Amino acid sequence: MSDGVWPRVAFQGERGAYSEDAIRHLWGREVSPMPTWNFGDVIQAVSDGKTEYGILPVHNTVVGAIQNAVDALAAAPHLLVTDETTIEIHHALLAPTGATLDTLTTIMSHPVALAQCGRFLSQHPHWTVRESYDTAGAARDVAAQGTRDQAAIASVRAAQRYQLAVLAEDIQDVPDNQTRFVVIRDTRRNR
Repeated sequence: MSDGVWPRVAFQGERGAYSEDAIRHLWGREVSPMPTWNFGDVIQAVSDGKTEYGILPVHNTVVGAIQNAVDALAAAPHLLVTDETTIEIHHALLAPTGATLDTLTTIMSHPVALAQCGRFLSQHPHWTVRESYDTAGAARDVAAQGTRDQAAIASVRAAQRYQLAVLAEDIQDVPDNQTRFVVIRDTRRNR
């Protein structure tokens, strides 16, 4: 804590996203996570001084570089990478209470998460897969709709946050699924 105020950290996604897990890993509870819509918004929040820091996922052991985040960072040379962390990514299938694998017709998640769970999804060819801007955002949307035919791929923590049932855990293609996140700050500000 600095001067009694916790640092604000911008991240892409909704509360319960893996990026928020990375924030908690670095700062513990003494932080104010600030959700944004996309990676460019993370850059903008830090550049405009709305947050002291931002966090971006830059590489995953399954899909490689997370190109949209890497490109957003490359387009902002005034931002400095000040720290990094790698966290394990364990995907789960989340749905409203009462849903089962047999009642599901639509699965939603971020495209990177969907790519990490291709083997599991291929075992259920009758499901329609829809891309969402965020794993936790997909969980939030599934919870808000509350129907037994929709599910999200996200973290177990997102299930807890949005009061969803976990229908399957560790559905990622490889058990050693990790994402590296970098912390950024604006070099134009004296911090």
